[in-house]
Amino acid sequence: MKILKTTLTLASLAAALISCDRAPQADLDQKIHAHLPAHPEVVEPAPQADFDQKIHAYLLAHPEVVEQALQKAQDLKVAKAQTDARDAIRTRLTQLEHDPRDFVANPQGKVTVVEFFDYRCPYCKAALPDLMNLIAQDKDVRVVFKEFPILDNEGKPGVSKRAALAAMAAQASGKYLQVHNILMGTHALDDPDIVHALQANGIDPASVKDTTEADKRLADDLSLATAIGVTGTPSFVVGGKLIAGADMASLSAAIVEAKKAKG
Repeated sequence: MKILKTTLTLASLAAALISCDRAPQADLDQKIHAHLPAHPEVVEPAPQADFDQKIHAYLLAHPEVVEQALQKAQDLKVAKAQTDARDAIRTRLTQLEHDPRDFVANPQGKVTVVEFFDYRCPYCKAALPDLMNLIAQDKDVRVVFKEFPILDNEGKPGVSKRAALAAMAAQASGKYLQVHNILMGTHALDDPDIVHALQANGIDPASVKDTTEADKRLADDLSLATAIGVTGTPSFVVGGKLIAGADMASLSAAIVEAKKAKG
């Protein structure tokens, strides 16, 4: 009833205003001021304090609502990030999957997995056995290796970058995967380990050069990773999907899904 009453009152006020829409401003003000005292409910302030108190009491009585709201917000954030990543991946697929500078295992495979990794990353090291088994057992899966040395302190060239440069030198010598596995399989990797990995495969450590071309390759991979939402290592891309971390179960599921999509 109060809503109806207020509506009717507002209607009458509107009618009064319409009747003087061409009147001077002073006359308009006079009519409004004359109308409102007779109908105070038109300007009755909203009981904001009472409303706030009720909300506060409800949240105290039902704290799970806050948790649900936060979870919902997080779910929406993750969903948006996944959508953004898919869009970014779709527009950069050639750079991701077919950069001629990258080493590729099983190059004739029908489904492509791209890995961004750092040789000092313990999670990359943990993922190594499963990844090597995948390469050995499923020739339909081609694996693209993206050198992504991000763990050097404050971005200064260090062990991570020198390991990546060593891997590039090994690639030029046809020994990429052998050197890669030694570097990735070495706990607490340091410079002597890099030298050992090269020498064990007949590669002169002096052949490792920090060239302009090498720097550009690493910079391009960094820019690409940033564009598609990679925030750490390892990160995998398969079937247009970004998989963060050494989540090998999700990677396997994504490979199965990508194979089905290929038909």
